[in-house]
Amino acid sequence: MNNYIWLIPLFPLIGFLVNGLGRRFLSKTITGVFSSLMILASFIVACLTFSAVRAPGFTPQTIHLFDFISAGSLQIPFDFYVDQLTVLFLLIITGVGFLIHLYSTAYMHGEHPEGFARYFAYLNLFVFMMLLLVMGANYVVMFVGWEGVGLCSYLLIGFWFRNNEFNNAAVKAFVMNRIGDLGFLIGLFLMIKTFGSLTFTEVFARADTASAGVVTAITLLLFIGATGKSAQIPLYTWLPDAMAGPTPVSALIHAATMVTAGVYMIARSNILYTLAPATGTVIAVIGVATAVFAASIALKQNDIKKVLAYSTVSQLGYMFLGLGVGAYTGAVFHVMTHAFFKALLFLGAGSVIHAMGGEQDMRKMGGLKSKMGITYWTFLIACLAIAGFPPLSGFFSKDEILAHAFGANTLYWVAGVAGAAMTAFYMFRALGMTFHGKFRGSDEQQAHVHESPAAMTIPLVLLAILAIAGGWIGIPALYGGSHPLGAFLAPVFAGSTRLAGAHTLPESTEWILVAVTTLVVVILAIWAWRKFAAYRDKGQENTGLAKVLEHKWYGDEIYQALVGKPLQAFSGWLSRDVEKYGVDGVVNGVGRFIGWSSSKLRLVQTGQVGFYIFGMVVGMVILLLVSFLG
Repeated sequence: MNNYIWLIPLFPLIGFLVNGLGRRFLSKTITGVFSSLMILASFIVACLTFSAVRAPGFTPQTIHLFDFISAGSLQIPFDFYVDQLTVLFLLIITGVGFLIHLYSTAYMHGEHPEGFARYFAYLNLFVFMMLLLVMGANYVVMFVGWEGVGLCSYLLIGFWFRNNEFNNAAVKAFVMNRIGDLGFLIGLFLMIKTFGSLTFTEVFARADTASAGVVTAITLLLFIGATGKSAQIPLYTWLPDAMAGPTPVSALIHAATMVTAGVYMIARSNILYTLAPATGTVIAVIGVATAVFAASIALKQNDIKKVLAYSTVSQLGYMFLGLGVGAYTGAVFHVMTHAFFKALLFLGAGSVIHAMGGEQDMRKMGGLKSKMGITYWTFLIACLAIAGFPPLSGFFSKDEILAHAFGANTLYWVAGVAGAAMTAFYMFRALGMTFHGKFRGSDEQQAHVHESPAAMTIPLVLLAILAIAGGWIGIPALYGGSHPLGAFLAPVFAGSTRLAGAHTLPESTEWILVAVTTLVVVILAIWAWRKFAAYRDKGQENTGLAKVLEHKWYGDEIYQALVGKPLQAFSGWLSRDVEKYGVDGVVNGVGRFIGWSSSKLRLVQTGQVGFYIFGMVVGMVILLLVSFLG
C-alpha cells in the first residue's frame, strides 16, 4: 500500500495541470474523457487501498513524503495517514466524484472549449484538495486541503464570472469560510502550545494530559471552522448561494466533498471531543437546530436547487447531532448515504434543468414524468432515501443518529423527528411540483423537454442503486444485521468508546422509535404528494409564516442589518473621514508645512555681508553656551 497510496491524489493533480495548461488547444472530448479517467484511476487505487485496509491484522499506516515545516522543536512532516476512516472517505470522494465528472461531460457540452477545460481543471483540483484533507497525517496537511477546497469552491461557484450575482455568491462563500477558518487556525496554535505537535497520533496520545478547559477551548475553536465549512448556524447562508455554480458543482460540494469536511475533522478528532463533553453539547444543539431550521426554509422554496441546498444544510445538521451525542459511526454512516442520495438529487435536478433550458423554478415545471422516465424514477428513489423510507439507505443512517439522540436527550430526538417530517414533506413537494400534474412552462420549453443523454442518465442509475443498497452495510442487530460498517470503523473510534462507554437502548424502545419516525415520515410524504401532484400556480403571494419561510427567516436581511450595514458605515467613515482628513491630512500637512517653512526660511538669505557676520557671531555664542552648560 505504501508504494501506491500517493497515486490517489496525484491523478487529479495531473488532470488539473493538463487541463489548466492545455485549455486553449485541448478538445472538449479529450478534456472530459481525460479528467474523468484521472478520477476513475484514483477510485481504482482507493479500492486497492480499501482491500489492504480490510486485510486481517491491518494497523494504521503513516506514509512519509517529505519534511514540510521545521521551527525549533516543532516538526511538521508532509505525511499521509491511512486507516478505516481515511479509506471510506477516499471511496466516497473518488467514487461519487467520478460519476459527477462523467455527468459533467454531457451537462457542460454547450460551454466554450476553453471554459470547458477550465471547468474540469477546477473540478480535478477540487477533488485533489479534498483528498489531501482526508489523507493528511496532521492538522497542517488537513488545513492545506481545507483551504484548498475553499479556494476551489470560490472558483466553481463563480465559474460564470460575467454574472456579478454569481461573483457575489462566490465571494460570500469565500468570506464566510474565512470566518470559520480563523477559529480553526487559532485552535491549531493552541494545540501546538498545549501538545507541542499537530500530528494526529501524537496529539491524541497526549490528549488526556491537558486540562479539561484547554481541550474544550481547542475543540470549540476547531468546531468554529467546521460550522463554516459544513454550513451550520450561524455560518450557513453561503451554501444556498453556492447554487450559482453549475449543477454538477453543487452535487460535488454538497454530496461528496467540501461540506463533509467539518464532519470528517470532528470524527478524526473524536478523542478530543469525547474529552470535552461541553463541546459535544454545543455541537448537538447547533446540529439539531440547524437540521430543523434549514428544513423549515426548504418547505417554501420554489427553486429546485435551493430546496436541495437547504436540504443539505439540514442533513449536515443531523450529522453534527450524531457527532455531538457521540454517535461517530452513525454520523460517518450518514455522510456516506447522504453522498449517494444527495448527489442523485442534484444530478436529477440538473437533468431537469438541462431539459427545461435552464429553468429552475418548480412552479414552471410539472408533468415531466412522461418524458423523463429515468430521471423521474431515480429522483423518486432519492426522495425515498432522504426521507428515510425503509429499507433504503437514509433509513438506516438517520435512525441510528436519532436513536443515539434519544439516549442523550429526548428533546434532541423530538426535534430530529420534526426535521425528518419536514424533509419528507419538502422532498415530495418537489417531486410532485416537478414531475406530476400538468406542464406549466412555455410551449417552447415543452417542445424542448426530453430525457438526458446516457452520460447523464448512467450516473443517475448507478447512484440510485447506491441510494437503495448503500445503507445495507449498516444494518444493526435490531433488524438481524451485524452492522459491518460499524465493525469496520470500530478501531477508529475505539478510544472514544472506551472513554465514554457504550450507550444502548432496550430493543422495545428502539422499535417504538423506529415505528414513530417511519409513520410520521410516511404520513408527511403522502400528504405532500397528494397536495402537490396536481399543483397549479395560482399566483398567490405567501403571507404570515409561509412568507417568513419563503424569505428564509430573513437571515440574509438580518446579517445585512447587524453586520453588513455597520461594516459598510464603518468602512465609509474610514475612507471618507479617516483617510481624507487623517491619512491624507497628515501627508498633505507635511508637504504644506515644508512649503510654508521653506518660504519663511529663504528670507534669511538677504545678500548682506554684515547680516551673515552677525549670524556667525550668534551661532558661535550659542555653541559656546551649549558647551559651557554641558
